[in-house]
Amino acid sequence: MRDKKVRLMTEIGVAVALAALLNFITLFRMPQGGKISLEMLPILIVAIRWGGIPGLITGFVYGLLQLILDPYIVHPAQVFLDYPFAYMLVGLAGFIPVKLEKNNMMKAYRNILLAVLLGGFGRFISHLLSGVIFFGQYAPEGQSPWLYSSIYNASYIIPSILVSYLIIIPILKSLLDNNNK
Repeated sequence: MRDKKVRLMTEIGVAVALAALLNFITLFRMPQGGKISLEMLPILIVAIRWGGIPGLITGFVYGLLQLILDPYIVHPAQVFLDYPFAYMLVGLAGFIPVKLEKNNMMKAYRNILLAVLLGGFGRFISHLLSGVIFFGQYAPEGQSPWLYSSIYNASYIIPSILVSYLIIIPILKSLLDNNNK
């Protein structure tokens, strides 16, 4: 039992560090914040491997680190929505059960997709609320802040979700292959 806890804490620490490194590899940056990157990937892996609570913890810790490393702050409440809460919600992926079995990989791929979508959607909702509340004034005249925030946040979160899904499949498949040796 103790070894399992140590292994989990180690994986969370490595995932947070790796997410921070992946944060510096930006595929595309939006002008007012947000970017397409792979920073969600380590959080998703911990969540899928260990479950929802460890995933939420990993995301929360990474969100705090992200706040230190690359903040964009306009209001104290926005800090919470855009950093610890947004990344914590990526850990929701761990509440979708994923069983990696060689004879049932299609179901595993489907559940991994659902997990990645749930985690990405959680992050999207947090950024959406922040956008409506704190960045709504940037919406073009006559456009709803909800629509503006939806479009803005979807423009970088959806590609980040897709890239994460495409990359997570071979990583988890590799973990399965190593577990069966």
